[in-house]
Amino acid sequence: MNRREFLLAAAGAAAASTLSFSGRLFAAPAGTPRFLLVFLRGGYDCNNLLVPCGSDFYYESRPTLAIAKPDAANPDSALPLDADWALSPVVRDSLYPLWQKKQLAFIPFAGTNDLSRSHFETQDHIERGQPLGHDTNYRSGFMARLSGALNNATPAIAFTNNLPLSFQGAGRDIPNISLQSDPKAHFDARQSAILAGMYKGTALAQASADGLALPKTVSDDLRNEMVAASRGAPSAHNFAAETRRIATLMRDQYRLGFVDVGGWDTHVNQGSTKGGLANNLKNLGEGLAAYADAMGDAWNDTTVVVLSEFGRTFRENGDHGTDHGHGTVHWVLGGKVAGGRLAGEQLAVTPPNLLQNRDYQVLNDYRDVLGGMFTRLWGLSSSQLQTVFPQAKPKDLRLV
Repeated sequence: MNRREFLLAAAGAAAASTLSFSGRLFAAPAGTPRFLLVFLRGGYDCNNLLVPCGSDFYYESRPTLAIAKPDAANPDSALPLDADWALSPVVRDSLYPLWQKKQLAFIPFAGTNDLSRSHFETQDHIERGQPLGHDTNYRSGFMARLSGALNNATPAIAFTNNLPLSFQGAGRDIPNISLQSDPKAHFDARQSAILAGMYKGTALAQASADGLALPKTVSDDLRNEMVAASRGAPSAHNFAAETRRIATLMRDQYRLGFVDVGGWDTHVNQGSTKGGLANNLKNLGEGLAAYADAMGDAWNDTTVVVLSEFGRTFRENGDHGTDHGHGTVHWVLGGKVAGGRLAGEQLAVTPPNLLQNRDYQVLNDYRDVLGGMFTRLWGLSSSQLQTVFPQAKPKDLRLV
């Protein structure tokens, strides 16, 4: 083998390791629950998505960032959900229709009891799904444990460059692949044959073969899917393009999925209905609407949960942004989600009800909320749930 082929083989080995499987690709049974976790890394500002429009304190606290109270004559005003809450107008054409169809619910005052306000510590804490003070396994994620509790019969995949902590420690190979750009096979037929030959007869033979096969499968199937679904129109930018590709795999093969989205740390010039946060929310909303559309009938068996490591300070800072906070708002979407409502325990948005005079409190612990949801979706026993979320007290919000 010459040097070029050796380097190619080394790259292929890495790809096979990243896109590895314990067996061949297979399709999951039809009609089984599908669950996608969307992790917003950076701590998104929930107050400029789910607007506490009934709180005068909100408008006092955000002189440049607040979104105007609902006003039919003002296209930049918030969209009313009830007497106390409204939705950012940047998701008027994406999330709002799902709310009106009762396929979207919000859980305010949600999150974790981790008060470090560190992106990395809190992200890891959430992905591990273990209680603070517990004998922590730093390489065990709650999605991996969920997969194990379901006897590994629920195919799982991460739509990420690297396997996230959520899916680590499964005791089996879980594939990961990034679909942020148009997926395509990285090796031609000759190169693939060289790589397959290197691992023939070894323990890595099947993993390398599956790792090489997945990009081509994704490339061929999803390119055809996108052309048909678009009907000649260009798809939405960024996340919407990715979610249409994700939908094909989640609809036809997988039942547990994870994808993360960055860019939510908005300390400076955050903006209101214009600016970086508004653009991110618009793209995210379009992506989720595209996902719902691309899932077709399978949307009725689908649950999507959107969360972030923490919220942001209720008051804007001197740089027209917001700083690391605590409580946040989770989203729950799906064809049969009991939506069109604010779920979970809530408080009035007033100064005395802030945590440490700065943040939303956490009244709905994410482990309890997801525990209740997983119990309803898969009928988990108490012992199975404690494996997934040790010491959790499942909270059934009857969303699924």
